[in-house]
Amino acid sequence: MTRIILTWGLIGGLIIIVGSAASFALTGGGHHTANTALGFALGYLVMLVALSAVLVGVRQYRDQVKGGVIKFLPALGIGLGIALVASLAYVAVWEAYLAVTHYRFIDEYTAGILASKRTAGVTGAAYAKLVAEMDDMRKSYANPLIRMGMTFTEIAPVGLIVALVSAALLRNPRFLPAKTAA
Repeated sequence: MTRIILTWGLIGGLIIIVGSAASFALTGGGHHTANTALGFALGYLVMLVALSAVLVGVRQYRDQVKGGVIKFLPALGIGLGIALVASLAYVAVWEAYLAVTHYRFIDEYTAGILASKRTAGVTGAAYAKLVAEMDDMRKSYANPLIRMGMTFTEIAPVGLIVALVSAALLRNPRFLPAKTAA
C-alpha cells in the first residue's frame, strides 16, 4: 500500500512539476495582470491532471492487492495518501520556483492587483484599504509556514474531491475492471 501511495503520489508530483513549468512558461508565472486568470486556470488544470494519479493508484491497489474489490473507506485512504504526496510535491515545486525567482511573486502579484483596481477606477479610501490588505498579505506571505500552508490549501481541496470521487467510483468492481487474460 505504501509503495502504491508513494509511486502514484510522486507520479502526480512529477506531472505537477512538468505542468507547472509549462504553465509558467506560457503565462510568465501567471502573476502578471493580463495572465492571472489564465495562470489560475492552467494551474488548476495541471492539478486535476496530476491528481488523476489518485484514480489510477486506487484502481491499481483495488485490482492488484484487493483482488478487484475495495470498500469506500480503504479506497479513500489510499486516494488521500496519494493526494497528500502529490500536494507536498506541489508545495515543494512552488517553493523552488519562488527561490529561483528571488521571491518576486508576491510583490508582482500585489502590484498587478493594485494596478488593475486603479485602472478599474478604485480610488480614495477604498484604494487605501486595498493597499493595506495587499501589504498585510505580502507580510504574511514572507512567513514560510504561512506561505506553504496557503500553497497547500490551493491543491488539497482538489485532492480531497478527486479522492472522494475515485473512492466512490472504484468501490464498484465493474468500474474500470481489471483486464483478464484471454
